[in-house]
Amino acid sequence: MIEKRQFYINGEWVDPKDGRDHEVIDPSTEEACAVISLGGQADVDAAVAAAKAAFPGWMATPPEERIAIVEKFLEIYQSRAEDIAQAVSTEMGAPIDLARTAQVGAGLGHTKNFLKAAKEFDFNRPLSEKFSDTRIVYEAVGVCALITPWNWPLNQISLKVIAAAIAGCTMILKPSEESPLDAMVFAECMDAAGFPKGVFNLVNGDGAGVGSALTTHKDVDMVSFTGSTRAGIQISKAAADSLKRVHLELGGKGANVVFEDADDAAIKRGVMHMMNNSGQSCNAPSRMLVQKGIYDKAVETAAEVAKSVKVASAHEEGKHIGPVVNKTQFDKIQALIQKGIDEGAKLVAGGTGRPEGLNRGFFVKPTVFADVNNQMTIAREEIFGPVLTIIPFDTEEDAVEIANDTPYGLTNYVQTQDGDRANRMSLKLRSGMVEMNGKPRGPGAPFGGMKQSGNGREAGVWGLEDFMEVKAISGWTV
Repeated sequence: MIEKRQFYINGEWVDPKDGRDHEVIDPSTEEACAVISLGGQADVDAAVAAAKAAFPGWMATPPEERIAIVEKFLEIYQSRAEDIAQAVSTEMGAPIDLARTAQVGAGLGHTKNFLKAAKEFDFNRPLSEKFSDTRIVYEAVGVCALITPWNWPLNQISLKVIAAAIAGCTMILKPSEESPLDAMVFAECMDAAGFPKGVFNLVNGDGAGVGSALTTHKDVDMVSFTGSTRAGIQISKAAADSLKRVHLELGGKGANVVFEDADDAAIKRGVMHMMNNSGQSCNAPSRMLVQKGIYDKAVETAAEVAKSVKVASAHEEGKHIGPVVNKTQFDKIQALIQKGIDEGAKLVAGGTGRPEGLNRGFFVKPTVFADVNNQMTIAREEIFGPVLTIIPFDTEEDAVEIANDTPYGLTNYVQTQDGDRANRMSLKLRSGMVEMNGKPRGPGAPFGGMKQSGNGREAGVWGLEDFMEVKAISGWTV
């Protein structure tokens, strides 16, 4: 049993002031794999005080020096890659091969992209050539509360921590209590990199305790949160009394629009993308909209692909999906699968219960529903599991109407070999991101959504700007 009860505050690992034990459960076995402490108000106060005291000095540190420390962090992070992968795999159920590549790789990639963006970023620039004595200065927001989820932990931690550090902010990280172990290794990397005391702090806790204490704290200037839309709404309300800046990256119900002229791999690609990370991705293409001319064949292919997806322990090497993170998620997904059946959707793969041969662990069958309409519960709610819904459509206009008929707006997808139609669709779809024909967004592209998927953008130059204020100064001596 791993015991990690301490928090990282003001450059030291310290015992909790107001802690209580919390068991971290391995979702592959349903057994406790670690014990951490959930902090309280006194722990938050100590971390915020450390960050507040460190802020003036860190903000005044030249950007080149902040960048140099992040480069040192990157070296250390790479040296600890296997430790981080093992932690992620154990605590949230990512298969170990996925943890080593995509999960650890997300932190690596974002850090590299931030460094590239920062080296090209002009923190102090003239308004224009004509008005060079008016300066536009980008400076740190201040003390930031960073609240991250369990599903892609290193992805979100790096998107927030590294951007905030380069921007000149000081911070308190509260990782999910479901996946705290990787964050504690991350904190060890931050410590070894030599960040000044108080710049980076970590306090474990739950949303009701540490989360609420951070979002309402008078000395916190900004909250950056990734998680559910429900929690994002609560955070916005809690932060409103002090007019904190709030950045939210929330849920999604992405539409994957497949036209009759889509390439031959489009259906398989869509199903496999949906099943990746056991469906636990806010940008998952969970609603597959298929044009009627290829609908029957698409349903048949999707079912075959889903049935071919192997489900196994996160500790096994190889290409498979692991469990979902905990019993609460497992029970929610099972209930929604049953709801789909009850509401008349056609179950063509998977269903309720665990996959054959897996009697313990939070494993879910890769599931596909066909003949879904966009008013069914499984088409409206974010399931956050390996469950795909397939919806037929007639025309381009129908596809746009169905795709946009959702409270969410994070990522949509388009599959067509007609370039003009692809471009038209990308401009009509109401989401922060649109990916077409299996091509991923380029390195450093902004990540974020609209509507109930949140506000603000992460990654690259946009991620840096999200942690900075813009100051206009006139009469600058040139």
